[in-house]
Amino acid sequence: MPEEIIRSLTVDGLRYGYRLLPRDPAAGGAHVTEPVLVIGGALQGMFGWPQMDDHLGPVADVVTADLPGMGSADPLPPGPSAPVLRAAVTGIIDDLGASRINLFGFSYGAAIAFGCARHAPGRIARLVLGGVPTHIGEDRRIHWRRATQALAEGDAEGFATLAADGLMCLDPERPVHRRELARRYVRRSFLHALAHSEHAADSLRRALGDRPDFSGGLSGVPALVFAGEHDTVTSPELQREFAGTIEGSRFLTLPESDHWVVLERSDEVAALVTRFFTDRPLEPLTARLPHQARAGEAVPPESAPVPPQEPGSYAPR
Repeated sequence: MPEEIIRSLTVDGLRYGYRLLPRDPAAGGAHVTEPVLVIGGALQGMFGWPQMDDHLGPVADVVTADLPGMGSADPLPPGPSAPVLRAAVTGIIDDLGASRINLFGFSYGAAIAFGCARHAPGRIARLVLGGVPTHIGEDRRIHWRRATQALAEGDAEGFATLAADGLMCLDPERPVHRRELARRYVRRSFLHALAHSEHAADSLRRALGDRPDFSGGLSGVPALVFAGEHDTVTSPELQREFAGTIEGSRFLTLPESDHWVVLERSDEVAALVTRFFTDRPLEPLTARLPHQARAGEAVPPESAPVPPQEPGSYAPR
């Protein structure tokens, strides 16, 4: 496998960087595609996506990033962050020397990715958005305000527990694959970030408190939106309504998962993203997933769930 490359950039005087894993020419195959840039949540920086390397590595250059406010990058300045983050993504595309890229945004990163596609659709070959926080209920916001209050009082343990629980479905009547594994990982990730990054607290407050703009629709970019069937941050029904604002988009849910579907169903998500970015049929993969439909179409009946996979490695960096 080729050696990864770490590149440092600046935008508006802010230092940030990205990691490039070049496609292995020895991989062969007919389904080669444009570079794939992965943007995750506030704690999912450039070293948090090993499953994407495994699945996408044979077909594309894989790019992950510490955008301003994330990981090892400089903190975001006060004020709106969307223009700075869009400019940072454009800087990565330009530094790659690519005319277009495939873009995958998850959770907080979905807002960044969607904003980039709206403002520069000609630079985005295909778009995948997962766990899209389009509408966050007041109950979630109250819960997260309690978490940020705990953080302000110096209670990192209390903050990590409240913040992790607020991003997950803990209803025992709703089965979630790897629920406790994901819960422990998210909680540890919060604590790790707080202990190792000077601006982690501000980044987490932004991620939990921002009201990203998902209005305006999108056309001219092939798009896929997916959600965990028990997502309690924004329900799959509301995410499906959002997908309907993207011309020609595809929407589906993944079973026995919640907002952290990328942890609970990591291999299925990576395989799904790889198929979409290489213009391959999503079936037979989606034939086993409930609720898949073109945005705006009727939802077909549920079918057999995807067989559980063994947990992967998610050690925080």
